Amino acid sequence: MLTDIEIAQQASIRPISEVAAVIGVPEKYQEQYGKNKAKIDYNLLREVDTTPGKLVLVTAINPTPAGEGKTTTTVGLADAMNRIGKKTVVALREPSLGPVFGIKGGAAGGGYAQVVPMEDINLHFTGDFHAIGAANNLLAALLDAHIHNGNELGIDVRKITWKRAVDMNDRQLRHIVCGLGGKADGVPREDGFDITVASEIMAVFCLASSITDLKERLGRIVVGYTFDDAPVTAHDLHAEGALAALLKDALKPNLVQTLEGTPAFIHGGPFANIAHGCNSIMATRMALALGDYAITEAGFGADLGAEKFLDIKCRLTGIRPDAVVVVATVRALKSHGGTAPDALNTEDLVALEAGLPNLLQHVENITQVYGLPCVVAINAFPTDTPAELALIENKCRELGVNVALSEVWARGGAGGEELACEVVRLCEQPNDFTFAYELEGGIADKIEAIARRVYHADGVDIAPKAQKEIARLESLGFSSMPVCMAKTQYSFSDNASLKGAPRGFRITIREVRVSAGAGFIVALTGSIMTMPGLGKSPAAFKIDVDETGRITGLF
Repeated sequence: MLTDIEIAQQASIRPISEVAAVIGVPEKYQEQYGKNKAKIDYNLLREVDTTPGKLVLVTAINPTPAGEGKTTTTVGLADAMNRIGKKTVVALREPSLGPVFGIKGGAAGGGYAQVVPMEDINLHFTGDFHAIGAANNLLAALLDAHIHNGNELGIDVRKITWKRAVDMNDRQLRHIVCGLGGKADGVPREDGFDITVASEIMAVFCLASSITDLKERLGRIVVGYTFDDAPVTAHDLHAEGALAALLKDALKPNLVQTLEGTPAFIHGGPFANIAHGCNSIMATRMALALGDYAITEAGFGADLGAEKFLDIKCRLTGIRPDAVVVVATVRALKSHGGTAPDALNTEDLVALEAGLPNLLQHVENITQVYGLPCVVAINAFPTDTPAELALIENKCRELGVNVALSEVWARGGAGGEELACEVVRLCEQPNDFTFAYELEGGIADKIEAIARRVYHADGVDIAPKAQKEIARLESLGFSSMPVCMAKTQYSFSDNASLKGAPRGFRITIREVRVSAGAGFIVALTGSIMTMPGLGKSPAAFKIDVDETGRITGLF
C-alpha cells in the first residue's frame, strides 16, 4: 500500500495558472511561487464583483490516536462536490512546521484526498509562517529596545506579556532569561517563546479583512503594562507600520490544488487548543467569492475549532455557515468507549455504544446550541463492520441527523458523493444560527456559558490570579470581547483522560490574557501549553531526503 507522500509524489499536478483559471482569477492577481503554488492578491476581493457561495464547515469529534480524518474528509468532500457538478473551492489551514517534526507527520489530508504539493505545504510553503514569526519577534525587539533606551513609557519589565515566537516544538524555550551580559546587551528580564501558531500575530493575521484592518489590529496588541498598570500597545511603540510591511505579502492567500484538481486556498493556521483554530478570513472569503460552495474546516473537535469558528470568527467577520459536517471514525468512537489500541480492528458494539455519546454531544451542540443543519461523515476504514455502521446511523437519526459513509481516503472524490449530496441538501435548508453566548455581560459569564452549554460542565472554577486579571481587563474596557478557550483537544473537559461525554466535572481557569489585536480574551485551562515539546521519538526521526531531493517520512 502506498503511503500518503508516495501518492502525492506520483500525482500529476496541473500548472497553478490553470487551476486559477478554473475559478476565474485574472492573471494580474496571480503571484506564482514556482509551477504549482501561487498567492492571490487580496485586492481581487475589492476590485472584482462576485456573489458569495454557500459555506460548509467541517469539524470532528474529540481526536484520539485512532484518527478521525477531518482534513482528509474536507478535501475529499470538495472533490466530490465538483464531481456532482457543484463549483467548489476548499479553504484550509497551513500546517505548522513544529508539529511536522514533533507529534505527527503531515497535515495536508491523506490517501487519495490530499492537497498538493504535499511536501511544500508541510514544510516552508510560501514563507507565511516565517513572516509571522519575524513580525512577532520584531515587536519583541522594539519592546526591549524601548526599555533599553530610556523606557519613556514606564514599562514594568515584570508585567511584560509579549513573548517571542519560533515555529518549532522546543520546550527549552518556554521560560528563559534574556538580556544578560552587561548594559550593552539589554535589560535582564524573564522571557519565553510561544510556537508561532500561538502568537497573537497569527490570530490577527487570520482575522484581518484587509491590509488596513491588519495594521489597525496590530496596533491594538497589548505587549505589557506600565508601573501604573496602564496597558502598553504596539501602537505606543510605533510598531504597526513595520509589522504590516513584513506581513503584506503573507496576507495574500495561497492557492494550490487537490489531487483531483479542486482549487484549494491554504492560509493561516492558529492551533484550536490554544487559539481560534481557523484558516484566514481572507482565504475563506476568497473561496466564497470564487466558488458556489466553499468547504472549510476548524481545528480539533467541535468543542474547540467549531466553537471558536462560530463564536469568534463568524461573530467578528459576519460570515455564516450554511451546513456543518461532523467527522468521526468507528475506531475513534471505540477508543472513546474504552477499546484498547491493539483491539480497534475487532468489532466491539459495546465499546462503540459507550463512545458514541462523544459524537452525539458534538452533533447536539451544532444543531441545538448553534441552530445549524448537520450531517455526520463516517471516515471509512476497511475494518468497520455493517453492525457498527448501523449503530452509528441509528443513534444519529434519533437526533434527526443523517449519516454518510465517506470513502475519500481510498477512492478520492468518488468516495464522497453520498456526503456531497447530503451537504447540498442541507445548504438549501433554512437555519437559525445563533451564538453560544452574547457579548454583553462579564468575561466570567462568557466562560461559564461555553463550559456549561458546549462542554456540559457543571460550572467553572477561576483561580485567584485569573480572577484578578479578569477584574483588571474589565476595568480597562475589554469585557465586550468574545472568549477563546485554551483547552485540551482530547476531551470535552480540561482533563485529557476523560473520554466520551463526561459529566459531573468543572472547568478550571488558571490564567486569563487579552489578545486585543485579535479581538478576544484567552482563557487558559488545565495544563495546556503554548509551546509544545518533542517526545522521545519525534516524527523527525522518520523524515529523510535522498540525493535527488525526494523527501520521505512525511505522511
